[in-house]
Amino acid sequence: MKGVNVLFVLLLQTGWDPVRTLHPAALHFAVLADWGGMPLPPYFTPHQKDVAQVLDELNRSDGVDFILSLGDHFYWSGVESVDDPRFKHTFEGVFSQPSLLDVPWFLIGGNHDHKGNISAQIAYSKVSPRWNYPGLYYDLHFTVPPANVSLSVLMIDTVVLCGNDKEAAERQWTWISTKLAASRSDYLLVAGHFPVWSIGNHGPTPCLVNRLRPLLKKYKVSVYLSGHDHDLQFIREDDGSSYVVSGSGVVSDPSTKHRDSVPRSWQLYSSPVNKSVGGVAYVQKECTNGQVMEVMEERGEQPRKVQTTSHNVP
Repeated sequence: MKGVNVLFVLLLQTGWDPVRTLHPAALHFAVLADWGGMPLPPYFTPHQKDVAQVLDELNRSDGVDFILSLGDHFYWSGVESVDDPRFKHTFEGVFSQPSLLDVPWFLIGGNHDHKGNISAQIAYSKVSPRWNYPGLYYDLHFTVPPANVSLSVLMIDTVVLCGNDKEAAERQWTWISTKLAASRSDYLLVAGHFPVWSIGNHGPTPCLVNRLRPLLKKYKVSVYLSGHDHDLQFIREDDGSSYVVSGSGVVSDPSTKHRDSVPRSWQLYSSPVNKSVGGVAYVQKECTNGQVMEVMEERGEQPRKVQTTSHNVP
């Protein structure tokens, strides 16, 4: 598989002035996690509102085809039902800018989501046209014209993978291995809530380091995307294996508690070390004259040829 470039769009105190370019044959998407507000009024944080504003500005300048939302959508204990007012107060009412209303979100659960009714979050897909959560884990497939370059994303539930239900975990491990082995996409991404590597407060996830990491390498996955630690990180191993943490949706955590758990030479960027405020990760793929180019700033169109397969809550 080929690698991808990731642009971290930061909440800089001096403001944000993106480069504006136009490349119609491109696929652009944002990655964020841990934006789940607070359990008390007003049910969101100022930082979360700032992240929503960055997404709005990013979409109006460069374009956002879709958003990968990687868990912890509602702090501290998820939602109770599909009618839970937190959907309105923490999601619909925060990411409410006109430019974002038609941008689809593809979601996967985090540990705080699993403390509540995770089935209700899946069911909310039938309520909100932009909320797409077809099952606990599923895959997405995109093509970028005119060269029909393909990009696939495996959306995995790391809470189940690393949890106490061994039977459910093994079913998903089998699904992951099968999907990775069968993929023929030009770009193959895997996305989940828990990170493989992280220098932040939670640090690396042993379950994923021991079992997922070898699969990512074996099948040459372009990048693993995650949240959980409330910061931004880009970690790349010596062999090119890449890991992105984009979990500063609700607050920006300056912790470097586990910096010594990851070789320093792999730590290419982190908001705690680089003293930035946090924001979102932004991934772009461009096709020009039948060739693929990896770029950092573009303007995109709407998602094209999106397909999903899913596995629902048992």
